[in-house]
Amino acid sequence: MGSQEVTNWQGKSVTVAGLGVSGIPAAKVLHGLGALVTVVNDGDDERARAQAAELEALGVTVRLGDGATLPEGTELIVTAPGWQPDKPLFAAAAAAGVPVWGDVELAWRLRELDGRKAAPWLAVTGTNGKTTTVQMLASILKAAGLRTAAVGNIGVSLLDAVLGEQEYDVLAVELSSYQLHWAPSLRAHSAAVLNLAPDHLDWHGSMEAYAADKGRIYEGNRVACVYNVADKATEDLVRAADVEEGCRAVGFTLGAPGPSQLGVVDGILVDRAFVENRQKNAQELAEVSDVRPPAPHNIANALAAAALARAFGVPPRAVRDGLRDFTPDAHRIAHVADVDEVAYVDDSKATNTHAAEASLAAYESIVWIAGGLAKGATFDELVARSAKRLRGVVLIGADRALIREALARHAPEVPVVDLDRTDTGAMLAAVQEARRLAEPGDTVLLAPACASMDMFANYNKRGDAFAEAVRELGA
Repeated sequence: MGSQEVTNWQGKSVTVAGLGVSGIPAAKVLHGLGALVTVVNDGDDERARAQAAELEALGVTVRLGDGATLPEGTELIVTAPGWQPDKPLFAAAAAAGVPVWGDVELAWRLRELDGRKAAPWLAVTGTNGKTTTVQMLASILKAAGLRTAAVGNIGVSLLDAVLGEQEYDVLAVELSSYQLHWAPSLRAHSAAVLNLAPDHLDWHGSMEAYAADKGRIYEGNRVACVYNVADKATEDLVRAADVEEGCRAVGFTLGAPGPSQLGVVDGILVDRAFVENRQKNAQELAEVSDVRPPAPHNIANALAAAALARAFGVPPRAVRDGLRDFTPDAHRIAHVADVDEVAYVDDSKATNTHAAEASLAAYESIVWIAGGLAKGATFDELVARSAKRLRGVVLIGADRALIREALARHAPEVPVVDLDRTDTGAMLAAVQEARRLAEPGDTVLLAPACASMDMFANYNKRGDAFAEAVRELGA
């Protein structure tokens, strides 16, 4: 089913792999276009049966408890992004010559349906910082008077964005490595890879495969491929990409920018990429104090967002105004309170070592609350790089021993409190222990470097528990 056929769905036999946030909208859209839709799903629980009943009432066929078998006559599979590439369904599809698209690919193919004027995509991926960068980008674009939305992996369905009644001038699109794996024909106006660190390797199979899927975001870019000067792997992906003639590599750096880069000079965010005579000229965009919070990795996010906005022609003033207007999500380096001259900061969103390292780099003297589900991660590099900032450490969660052992190797002088607990009440005890270790001027930082599901439903609940414990301290 090639691109020339995407406007004629009538009678096409399409299998949708997976119920859920992407599968259900995809099934409804395809059914509405006249396709013969079958949804297959591994699970057969009460929730899946309720979802299946909703779709079957529309005339969609649903097969629960059997996500491995390719339905007879299938001409296309549209998969939920989380389905791993090595699943038997996809092996059967490959053997039968059936293409596999993700929800992003489907949205990309449908964006000009019924003669619509398709909005260009400014796309962002990376191991950490995607959501914040895309939200900053949308804020900057709005400050320039453009009709836009932050969409994709961020929670707003791309299908809804491209097929809804709202018209957009440009879309700020967050894309995960999963989504990019299943989006072979995506071609963004401009795109950024913020950083690369080992993550989701169980899904991709190797770091090389993970990086290659991230790098797909640069394929066919028209104006700018934005990369992180401090992360050579991102620049390597730009060099490997097949882009349109005239597309430029644009770097961002926390140092002074060279030509074709954005960076920082004397507390000012500066553009030397989208100016005339970039060998000699620079354009001031905003002050570091316009970025909230002004932690190093968040300044990097702001520079990446600014680069994409400038690639789209946004004026400097809109960059400043958009950054000032931006409010970070909860649980991302969120200052909760000061108690007895100690700052308490919630970065529960730091669910891997790369994010935790960025968070730890933002403060000089830290009592660190860490631990949870390690997801196969190792902690030696994180601890070694952060040791000089640690006043003390409080450990919670199922895999805390892995962090404790790394601390013993690389920061043996740092006092460690190992709370042998995985109940939700452990957070109050952790905050109380952190208060005991902290001195005036310190920061108590929840940056777990681990997933939350051993103790909490999600990182939001973990952050809420931290904030509640801090409030009890100050009561």
